[in-house]
Amino acid sequence: MEYRDYYATLAVPRNAAPAEIKKAFRRLARQYHPDVNKGNAAAERRFKEVNEANEVLSDPQKRKAYDALGADWEAYQRAGTAGAPGGDPFAAFGRGQRGVRFEYRGDPEDLAGFSDFFRTFFAGGVAGAEASAGAEHGRRRTATVGLGFDDLLGGLGLDADGVHARVGTQRTAPTVRRSLQAEVKISLEEAYHGTTRRVEVDGKRLEVTIPRGIDSGRRIRLSGKAGRGPGAGDLYLAVKVSEHPVFTRQGADLQRDLPITLAEALLGAEVPVATLKGRVLLRIPPETQAGRVFRLAGQGMPRFRAEGFGDLFAKVRVVLPGGLDEADRARLRDFTDHVRQPDPRATSGAPQR
Repeated sequence: MEYRDYYATLAVPRNAAPAEIKKAFRRLARQYHPDVNKGNAAAERRFKEVNEANEVLSDPQKRKAYDALGADWEAYQRAGTAGAPGGDPFAAFGRGQRGVRFEYRGDPEDLAGFSDFFRTFFAGGVAGAEASAGAEHGRRRTATVGLGFDDLLGGLGLDADGVHARVGTQRTAPTVRRSLQAEVKISLEEAYHGTTRRVEVDGKRLEVTIPRGIDSGRRIRLSGKAGRGPGAGDLYLAVKVSEHPVFTRQGADLQRDLPITLAEALLGAEVPVATLKGRVLLRIPPETQAGRVFRLAGQGMPRFRAEGFGDLFAKVRVVLPGGLDEADRARLRDFTDHVRQPDPRATSGAPQR
């Protein structure tokens, strides 16, 4: 497993203050954000690396554990890779198991956007999922908890502060903090209005608020909700917004097709357009060509944890009449003979009005 130098990723010194880390993250996130670098795979990878580094270094507990692990990385690798090839590299440290049940429909967490290093040490080690009958709430998913940081540090002879423990006949077991993580699927309408999910952790029911405007890939952190007492870790809900049959989302903006009739395209009309807010009327000018895009300002998604809304972009699709009889065809021939249209294939492209 490759060691990730999060300080180098954010280009900050190892003794950087939290404000310095925050400033560096914001600068790099703006530079490599997918909305600014559409179609740039390298920028998207860099954005994920920057986000991963900030996820660790902006959290005081994770940063302390990361610094301790970095100092003893070679010792960890020697202990973790001991044993038969293909065996469990964490067997030297022991592995605890606990569970969390989430009342929602969907597949288990997909952490493909994060490195193996992050998933092993900072994502709670989701080891899998099992399905059980869910009655009226549908299928339930159970995410199992993997190795915690204190387990690893204890296996290296370190305490929770990264200090080597003395070897003796007695030793106090370190407090184990285990984080839990699972995926929650919501509809685009729920992402627009905001919603809630009920979560059961160690017999406790929690009502989790999912804010409006949230997008796939965002995580909701519930501090200290994964367990009870001093060993309680954090609960993370990774949100995935399902695809919509009408709308396509890009950040806070939405796109959709807008079917109109031949008469509406030629003569112009006011047509209703369904949005997530409700129906609005859009004026179609005469002689509107297929493929023309209209921008409906403020009819997109609410901006996540910010004021305002994105826009809705409606792309015209002209639907031709069907079921023509011979009389209809004759009238159509009269019309096309009367309206002399230039050959569109003889020009560089169809005119746009």
